[in-house]
Amino acid sequence: MNTQLKELSKVWPEIRPVFSVPHNKNDYNKLVDLLDSLIDEVGDNENHPLSSLMETIGSLIETYESRHVYEPDGNPVAVLNALMKEHGLKQSDLLEIGSQGVVSEILSGKRQMNLRQIKILSERFKVSPAVFI
Repeated sequence: MNTQLKELSKVWPEIRPVFSVPHNKNDYNKLVDLLDSLIDEVGDNENHPLSSLMETIGSLIETYESRHVYEPDGNPVAVLNALMKEHGLKQSDLLEIGSQGVVSEILSGKRQMNLRQIKILSERFKVSPAVFI
């Protein structure tokens, strides 16, 4: 075994959770939290010592998402319906965006979501606000 592999084998047990493709939602969420922290630290500084780590974590997350995360494209109503189905939610479970009547009007296309509702939904489902626009 070459010297580099010997060194890696010593530290691998400690760094494996960070440098492995996540295979479940819990591992995925841990990597997303780590990436958020890295983004806060590194920002747009390509010369930051952790910028390549940020890129690597992003690639691992992207691999998981391509295999496990359904990203509905289309209209905001279809996105909300898909997310509700994925999370086992009913209209009455979304009271933070309005009454059941308001939610019903949004889901039937009679009412558009406002910025407050979009922000709440994007935070709740941990998706970009752009999917609701």
